Amino acid sequence: MKLYFFPGACSLASHIVAREAGLALELDKVNLADKSTASGKDFRTINAKGSVPALEIDNGELLTEGPAIMQYLADQNPERGLAPANGTLARYRLQEMLGFISTEVHKRYSPLFAPNTPDSVRADSIAALQRQYGLLDKRLAEHAWLVGDHFTAADAYLFTVNNWAGHVGVDLSPFPAVLALQKRVFDRPAVQAAMVEEGLIPQG
Repeated sequence: MKLYFFPGACSLASHIVAREAGLALELDKVNLADKSTASGKDFRTINAKGSVPALEIDNGELLTEGPAIMQYLADQNPERGLAPANGTLARYRLQEMLGFISTEVHKRYSPLFAPNTPDSVRADSIAALQRQYGLLDKRLAEHAWLVGDHFTAADAYLFTVNNWAGHVGVDLSPFPAVLALQKRVFDRPAVQAAMVEEGLIPQG
């Protein structure tokens, strides 16, 4: 399988899940400015959406959208417990959390990365993020992980978007349980391996 990615972008969550699942994964870095890939292709001919992540499956099909990719990768090695079994309520809880992170956290960051975002929109986005982090902090104060009693794809996703906070002026210090999750996830060997491979941290 091949993952089209950009270092530190939301594609990192899919990379982490693949690592946690013990899957062999080829990486192809995408230049988001000109949509070229490190392998010399026009990424838009691969994924017309032009966004990462995109996963090229061994049968040649392309899967896009991070929550779908993470669940697909988790299901390749269900013994690792990265996603509960299909058809169980726990699986729908995972999808519930992935959907919440995608629409209420991830997308709230998007305007903060654009230099021409009006100050009023920026302030509204940060205020919305603070509200959503309040809900997540309450959840994590009562449970070590977002879904069930162990690490899942949802934790990889939240960890990834949380990493953007310091770059765009979002203060996470009022949310100690969120910060504690951040450390727990960062300390996992598979997470550090993915970050090293993407050049986000030095090899230890």
